[in-house]
Amino acid sequence: MKISARITNSLNQNVILVETNGNQKELAIAPKILGRGSSINGGELLFAAIATCACNDIYREAGKKNMQIDSIDVSVSGEFGEEGEAASNIIYNVKVDAPTLSRDEIVELVNKVDSLVEIHNTVRLGTNIKLVID
Repeated sequence: MKISARITNSLNQNVILVETNGNQKELAIAPKILGRGSSINGGELLFAAIATCACNDIYREAGKKNMQIDSIDVSVSGEFGEEGEAASNIIYNVKVDAPTLSRDEIVELVNKVDSLVEIHNTVRLGTNIKLVID
């Protein structure tokens, strides 16, 4: 799966495009009040990615087992210190509403997903990021 993201920002304009295997979508994120940069920060986007990945993967794995899930609520929190410091104390909480599943089935499903989620594993294991300046 090939994934990419691009931000093009200028005064009062913020265009964010994401793409997976040729399927491109635009994210609506306003520019900062002063007009330059995004109104949300990278930490917020990272935590949104963690929440999104967990949610999507729970639905995916439940679907493989024909488990019916009514809703999922994932919250993520953590701390960033001084400029340049990595995040710490990242915690995510998952609530699955699935009336036909037992608590044990839900816990087993979520634990399995926790071992599979790609964004979590990327953060947990660390990944080299190469800079290219055009």
